Amino acid sequence: MQHRVREAEVAWYEVSSPSGERTFKVKSLGQAVGAKRLGTSLYEIPPGGTAWPFHYHCANEEAIFVLSGRGHVRLTEESLEVQEGDYVTFPVGEDGAHQIRCEGEEPLRFLCLSTMIEPDIAVYPDSGKFGLFAGGAPGTPPESRWLLTFVRQDATMQYWDGEDG
Repeated sequence: MQHRVREAEVAWYEVSSPSGERTFKVKSLGQAVGAKRLGTSLYEIPPGGTAWPFHYHCANEEAIFVLSGRGHVRLTEESLEVQEGDYVTFPVGEDGAHQIRCEGEEPLRFLCLSTMIEPDIAVYPDSGKFGLFAGGAPGTPPESRWLLTFVRQDATMQYWDGEDG
């Protein structure tokens, strides 16, 4: 098992929503060393950019440590301005709902740490949907998961609906 990785040796991958409103780059440092229970990723959000829709996790706790730049963290009950040296936690559940935006003229760079529990459910209050994740915890590239499904919260079905046998 590899115990160390140099950040410069890990490739960025870019994430962008179809609208381009949410765009950021990620280096999966924990995955690069084979970490299983603690995820660590380096994020970079360009000026004016936002990472992820507003959301919370049902299984995983997350935290960020700001390395450089200035940003805004939207939380369930409040908003925080963040800058270099700030550490912010996002507990499991609705009280941990969060979204991060770069407010400065330089990119916002931060480490995101996460427990790596899967399966997980992420809830997106603004859009009324939730996501089901299995085969990889948050931060795992989507192609490595065997279940990645998003469902509207108002889509209901009874246990026996669709039973064909």
